[in-house]
Amino acid sequence: MKGQCSCGAVHYEISDSPLFVHACHCINCQRQSGSAHALNAMIESHCIKQISGSTEGIIMETGSGMGQTIHRCSNCKIALWSTYAALGEDFSFIRVGSLENPGAFPPDINIFTKSKQHWVQLKEGIPAVKEFYDPSDVWPKESLVRMQAVMEAR
Repeated sequence: MKGQCSCGAVHYEISDSPLFVHACHCINCQRQSGSAHALNAMIESHCIKQISGSTEGIIMETGSGMGQTIHRCSNCKIALWSTYAALGEDFSFIRVGSLENPGAFPPDINIFTKSKQHWVQLKEGIPAVKEFYDPSDVWPKESLVRMQAVMEAR
């Protein structure tokens, strides 16, 4: 699947499906997205191929205090993906709204719902947790295997 920024300067493609998709309702994601939550598709960083344009990494705070780097179009500054210090550069979190077909990747889980806006209604059948979770409790086996392969290759 392909993605791009708002101005069209940056084009990228992903070569595999995401490991897991988070709808994050933390206050930082609300502020950084200008919305009620951020929708982030976790994928191995080597699965992202930037086709055109340039990005810049902006370091932002996270609730853990370890930070994240949000990779933005150097021209229009739209967020395209991020990496989290806690996981390192091997995994990226694509902003689903930057994909050609964002509807292809609905959330697999709602996280940090303790700070969810009261008017947001969560879809029944999608797990929701007050903070974070253990991937082995909710991820498909294939995603766990892919993540383990990257971790072992470090």
